Amino acid sequence: MLKKIQSFLSNFVRNEDGVTAIEYALIAALVAVVIIGGATLLGTNLNALFTTIVDKI
Repeated sequence: MLKKIQSFLSNFVRNEDGVTAIEYALIAALVAVVIIGGATLLGTNLNALFTTIVDKI
């Protein structure tokens, strides 16, 4: 019984599938944050530009 538990724990520690999935999730979250930040900044700048154009017209 003890041998099975040791074997299970050893395999669990060596298994990297879960770690890889977590890393991909963190990368995807970081990319999403960058896209949202860029879109927000771009939207604010475009709004200011269109407001300036409308004021000049």
